[in-house]
Amino acid sequence: MIKVVISGSGLFVPPYSVSNQELVESYNSYVDIHNQQHAALIDSGEKAPLVYSTSEFIEKASGIKSRYVMVKEGILDPNIMMPLIADQPSEELSLQASMGIAAAKDALAQAQVNAQDIDLVIVACAYTQRAYPAIAIEIQQALGTKGFAYDMLVACSSATFAIVSAMNAIKGGSANRVLVINPELTSPQSNFKDRDSHFIFGDVATAVVVERQDLAQTEHAFNILSTSCMTDYSNNIRSNFGFVNRCDPENSATADKLFHQQGRKVFKELLPMIYQHLDKQFSDEQIKPEEFKRLWLHQANINMNMFVVKKLLGDDVEPLVAPIVLDEFANTASAGSVIAFNKYSDDFKTGDLGLLCSFGAGYSIGSIVLEKC
Repeated sequence: MIKVVISGSGLFVPPYSVSNQELVESYNSYVDIHNQQHAALIDSGEKAPLVYSTSEFIEKASGIKSRYVMVKEGILDPNIMMPLIADQPSEELSLQASMGIAAAKDALAQAQVNAQDIDLVIVACAYTQRAYPAIAIEIQQALGTKGFAYDMLVACSSATFAIVSAMNAIKGGSANRVLVINPELTSPQSNFKDRDSHFIFGDVATAVVVERQDLAQTEHAFNILSTSCMTDYSNNIRSNFGFVNRCDPENSATADKLFHQQGRKVFKELLPMIYQHLDKQFSDEQIKPEEFKRLWLHQANINMNMFVVKKLLGDDVEPLVAPIVLDEFANTASAGSVIAFNKYSDDFKTGDLGLLCSFGAGYSIGSIVLEKC
């Protein structure tokens, strides 16, 4: 039977950081402008006034302190409140491709693999900046990899689902080595005018090399012991942006075309699904939660992560068991758990177990049990 490993991981951090306080000052200035412009309607009770945000509110609600962005210009201007990303000529490398290539080179170096040894490139993320050609094929050409390439979108579970797809391609014989890349360019989809979500997302790119175990050449390799993926349709986390929007000009730029969610419903519905999903996988594989050295969990909300950890391992769990990176990176969609893996896996010894787990829009849950080679 073919065994499959993750043999390298890479992380690209964008050049700019935005603190909670910067966002709050910008948002509160926008609130003043908005309320002044609609003063008559607010005074008459026909329109509710917008209320200020605070850094304390953001950190308590999410655990987020800052985030990275590819383009900072425009985000903090209360008259703009979006990143001003210049359109690029078709002949130039796309923004997501450049992000993905940087992370991919780190992953290839750690795996001690050349780009020419890769048979398949999968770009998996929450959003791609164009419909076609695939960002993955663009990266394939730029890196000089062989074989084939494609994009896939499963929102916050894109990375884990892509790793499972890579493993299946290897076991099925269509590839020996796969490069999975997650160029999460989320800031253009953030609604910086919405108090409940303006702080949530950050940009980043991650990558992993997935290959046959017998080909692996690095001490960083982790066996993929078990995988489990599930989806269940929900409207509670949504973005309606798409190419059809232009066909209804009056509604093409409404708030629902950006990220929006019903947070309380997400907590109520998704958290039990996560625990039940993991409980079944562990039971099927005869693994006890306490056998894991580390949980590399999806990085969306610290309260959600703490719920999962408490359900699995009880109270008083050491922070390193389930490391948090969202305080620095914010929610980076599918890349969050891979960031945690990249930054907190060097101390593993042969036989140590770890869990790579994502959950989010869809709903979707992807979980992968890893064992250090």
